Amino acid sequence: MAKTNPGRFFEDYMLGEVIDHAVPRTVGAGERALYHALYPARHALYSSDLFAQTCGLSESPLDDMAAFHVVFGKTVPDISLNAVANLGYAEGRWLRPVWSGDTLRSRSEVIGLKQNSNGKTGVVYVRTTGENQRGETVMSYVRWVMVRKRDLDAPAPETHVPDLAKVVPVEDLVIPEGLNFEGYDFTLAGEPHRWGDYAVGEQIDHVDGVTIEEAEHMMATRLWQNTAKVHFDTSARPDGSRLIYGGHVISMARTLSFNGLANAQMIVGLNAGAHANPCLAGDTVRAWSEVLDKAETAVPGVGALRLRLVATKGGAPFALRGEEGKYLPEVLLDLDYWALMPM
Repeated sequence: MAKTNPGRFFEDYMLGEVIDHAVPRTVGAGERALYHALYPARHALYSSDLFAQTCGLSESPLDDMAAFHVVFGKTVPDISLNAVANLGYAEGRWLRPVWSGDTLRSRSEVIGLKQNSNGKTGVVYVRTTGENQRGETVMSYVRWVMVRKRDLDAPAPETHVPDLAKVVPVEDLVIPEGLNFEGYDFTLAGEPHRWGDYAVGEQIDHVDGVTIEEAEHMMATRLWQNTAKVHFDTSARPDGSRLIYGGHVISMARTLSFNGLANAQMIVGLNAGAHANPCLAGDTVRAWSEVLDKAETAVPGVGALRLRLVATKGGAPFALRGEEGKYLPEVLLDLDYWALMPM
């Protein structure tokens, strides 16, 4: 009897199935240091315990996207080991900060299945939750992936595509307990711009670029224990290229957005996301943002900005789609999220 795991294929999933993912991960200062070494991460709330304490928190939590990567990485062996592509995200919420010493684990429920017309692949929709050592949910999100079939003659499951919200309602965003910006130091944060200084429709070119190095991507993907074959084994790619983990692009774009959005301190909602085109080792990533919406929260002095974050590997800023409505070939990422900012 084989003891190795080749990963799941499309016909192995059942609607309503709940999958408990292996290998819990205890996180600490090492994850923060490595995250800040891999990306130009400079948001002050995640860089300084003292700054976080002036904002009402006990200490600086783990970066929101670092926590996402840990939770996401747990799911890969069961969800996307044999994936062709990670297609999208929806209904993402950060429900609790992740503190140094927390142990994270992940669980996913299959909420949708749809075989593609070619009969070779299908789309699997899962809702993943990340929990800490106390069984508290720290985040939840939906993603859908295109997965290969093992047996092309296997019957197609009944199609069920979940009805997903296009935007996480502001009232469903969770503000971390104790968070307030009454003692916020704009000088230490790096920019003077408050929530009221941004207008819906405003676009921001984040100016800077970072070339994606193969070694850094490999280190990051291992750090998050993401075992997807296409990121490690170039023979799994028809052209032998090194495909960069989409989360690596998300974190790079988010940290590049510091230049213009230094006070967008915490991501609390993920409305939608698409990896528009593959990112390969050697590509230089740049980013721009658009303000899609603004909202006050239940906490005085804490505002929410809904932002579109776009990562590109060239081309003019603020260009997203061509005449046919398709993403331009230089667009890598189109991410729609809510961030908290002092008012």
